[in-house]
Amino acid sequence: MRVYLPTTFPALAAAAAAGGFGPPPLLAFAVTPALREWYASGDAEELEYAATVDAARECLRRLAADPAAPPRRVVVAADVPDESVQLASDVHPAAVRLTVEVSMGKVASVHVDEPEAENDVRAAVAAVPAADAGDADAAFVVDGAEDHDLHWYATQEIPTLIDAVS
Repeated sequence: MRVYLPTTFPALAAAAAAGGFGPPPLLAFAVTPALREWYASGDAEELEYAATVDAARECLRRLAADPAAPPRRVVVAADVPDESVQLASDVHPAAVRLTVEVSMGKVASVHVDEPEAENDVRAAVAAVPAADAGDADAAFVVDGAEDHDLHWYATQEIPTLIDAVS
């Protein structure tokens, strides 16, 4: 199953150095039955995009927990065995918990904000707690970060990405 792991640049660097993401359980996002129901229409590509966006929003919470991290969302797409995925719809319709570590060999790609998104991401990081609590103005600020597309990078580009922000 393809999953989308929300992370930060420091966590990506640590995973690259360690050979993977872990230990489990790991929160990730995927095309789940609940996500399919949430988006009554939509093809596989649209549903995968929705799961990626949901993972990117979780990145904001990770960035809030690590103020020293560069203010850019990082989502890692990886392929894991279906049996290692547990639904976590109590968190979000697309949320899953992984019961295994995710080796770097299972990573398919990385999706990252460009530097131009940093100001909007900083604002969204500050606003996400209020947005989560239902504040419409804060949700508008969070949506500002989501206006920036995440750019796709191949796995062999991970060291260059990490070096570029170090």
